[in-house]
Amino acid sequence: MPVLNERAYLQRAVETVLAQEFDGPAELVLALGPSTDGTTEVAAELAARDSRIVRVDNPRADIPVGLNLAVAASHYPTIVRVDAHSELSPGYTQQALATLDRTGAANVGGVMRADGHTAFQVAVARAYNSPVGLGGASYHGGGREGPAESAYLGVLRRAVLDEVGGFDETIRRGEDWELNLRIRQAGYDVWFDPALAVTYWPRESWTRLARQFFATGTWRGELVRRYGRRNALRFFAPPALVALVVLAVVAAVLQLTGVLAGWWALAASIVYLPLIAYAALTIVSAAGGATWRDRLWTLAVLPTMHLAWGLGFARGVLRGAHDTVDTSRLAGRNTPLP
Repeated sequence: MPVLNERAYLQRAVETVLAQEFDGPAELVLALGPSTDGTTEVAAELAARDSRIVRVDNPRADIPVGLNLAVAASHYPTIVRVDAHSELSPGYTQQALATLDRTGAANVGGVMRADGHTAFQVAVARAYNSPVGLGGASYHGGGREGPAESAYLGVLRRAVLDEVGGFDETIRRGEDWELNLRIRQAGYDVWFDPALAVTYWPRESWTRLARQFFATGTWRGELVRRYGRRNALRFFAPPALVALVVLAVVAAVLQLTGVLAGWWALAASIVYLPLIAYAALTIVSAAGGATWRDRLWTLAVLPTMHLAWGLGFARGVLRGAHDTVDTSRLAGRNTPLP
């Protein structure tokens, strides 16, 4: 479990890991980044209560670095990747181990079941769980069991992880997708099992969400630079939306200033049609909210996720990700849970 500034979430995340029941020994390795919100002290208290908790320092704070450090400090043949911002469902590990044995896959993952405590988090969680928000990957919306492109978190055979070289420490976001690409290229299966579920708690504010998705989009652009069309088509939808917005603004300016008139102005208006369709789809998605606050936040959340991701993607493709980090994990303190 890589950990950075997760004081509000760490204890519950650890509790759900330690509560897993299955045959055999286990340990929980926490890769602790340089937190500024008291997370390190919480980790020390938890480790003092349970000898199964092992702590390693991750001074660089990068997730793939922390994962490699945690794996190196571990002792068992199966690696269950967990996240400090999530909670494992009861029976998760036992089910995953059974699926590994049954399928012979190298990595098994399940459904990311986003949830929220506040109206904003609930709206973000609905977007995560919706095909409109993060549609495409089976682990966001569910689907049939079978081979998959990637796995959320993942339960891995350590021998395969070692064989393919572990996590790529030059990739700060999307490291799981890149790892699963190498696993599949090595001839192994990555498997989706919808019976597996992990609760994920999204970012707590609009600015954190925007920063998270900009960084994620930037690194996806970097992955496109490195791996080209191995990236699924769905990753190109947000930058296409950004391009349409830019074209619509240019068309509107040219129409309002009279540069485009008559049939030319009418032809240019075609660019508005997909944006009108997108706005309608967003409104329909927001209408499914339980409360007015949920609906209003959804109207803000969906475009924020898509446009921030798309802008980041354009930056990553054109300039590369370089040292881009997810600053939503660095600034300030997480909101305490109720």
